[in-house]
Amino acid sequence: MELRAGSVVVIAAFDDVPEHLFRVDTVYDDCVGGHALTGPFAGEYGEPELDQILRIESE
Repeated sequence: MELRAGSVVVIAAFDDVPEHLFRVDTVYDDCVGGHALTGPFAGEYGEPELDQILRIESE
C-alpha cells in the first residue's frame, strides 16, 4: 500500500493520547496533514510526523 491522500493510517500513542486512526488529506516531505477519526482528537486537524505512522489501514 502507498501513503496518499485518502489513506487511513494508525498513529502511534504519544503523551496521554492513545493509538488512533487518522485520515490523510496531504502528504508532505516529513509529515501528513489530515483529521483524526478516533481518539480524543476525533474530527480535529493535525500534522503528525511520518515516523508516528505505525501502518496504513486502508487506501
